[in-house]
Amino acid sequence: MVAMGPGRYVELHRSGRLAARAEEALALLSSCRLCGRRCGVNRLEERGLGGCRTGRFAKVASFGPHHGEESPIRGRRGSGTLFFAACNLACIYCQNWELSRLDRGEETGPEELAEAMLSLQAMGCHNLNLVSPTHVLPQVLEALVVAAGRGLEIPIVYNTGGYDSPEALALLEGVVDIYMPDIKYASDEAGLEFSGVPRYARVNREAVLEMHRQVGDLELDGEGLARRGLLVRHLVLPGGLAGSREVLRFLASHVSPRTAVNVMDQYHPAFRALRRPPLDRRPTVEEVREALEEARRLGLRLVDPPSFWSAGSQSIR
Repeated sequence: MVAMGPGRYVELHRSGRLAARAEEALALLSSCRLCGRRCGVNRLEERGLGGCRTGRFAKVASFGPHHGEESPIRGRRGSGTLFFAACNLACIYCQNWELSRLDRGEETGPEELAEAMLSLQAMGCHNLNLVSPTHVLPQVLEALVVAAGRGLEIPIVYNTGGYDSPEALALLEGVVDIYMPDIKYASDEAGLEFSGVPRYARVNREAVLEMHRQVGDLELDGEGLARRGLLVRHLVLPGGLAGSREVLRFLASHVSPRTAVNVMDQYHPAFRALRRPPLDRRPTVEEVREALEEARRLGLRLVDPPSFWSAGSQSIR
């Protein structure tokens, strides 16, 4: 374990490179290709178009300390979550559909967004947790320049649905400390059917590999808090729809056998899932157990396993 330090972006800011990254990112909005949709919409001039329905400014739904994240992220004082409205995915079972599909949030300029970031630091949060940030990456970097200039230094958690483009991730190298992507599905077909996007598995796997290249395996400080690295989330879906075994084998064989992964059992029918069996039910204990057994067999580091599970030394805790 290592001591916690300032976020990696602090050095980028001091060198002037963070401002340059923000300018590059904003330029991408003229023909957007921040995610795997690569829709090419001019978001500087057009609003409500493209997969994310977001224009020049980010919409913020809420921000504040969050004590429900993974234990290495929340710590004792909570994770400083910034929830963005809208999303580049269209999951039919989205648990936060009011934010992601109804776009409930307020358009926020860089000064206001920077103030929210600084407020989270002032509240004592361990990190700045950007929730669903892919479609607003340029706006985040723009605000981060302002916030870093005013003393922001807590580490950044990039909490993403995992459908990020190579261009977007290139702009984040040296900025993000902890990547926390979803791996939702093992197949492109499932991504199209359940999240409405093409090539999900291919885009997602390339993204996760790049995230790991940038930050490596998850590292903890002396208090068990995440300092740097990759922490993957995988939600077990009923009926094996997510392809959990294949997802976990990909992590162990292509990313790292020491990948930290949260195999999540909290799926429940929401939004349009009630019309789509077997998504109209929760996964069974046995379905979740099978995924956990596979993760343990592969040697992956389980983060916060469900209460019914005891993984012994295989757990990160």
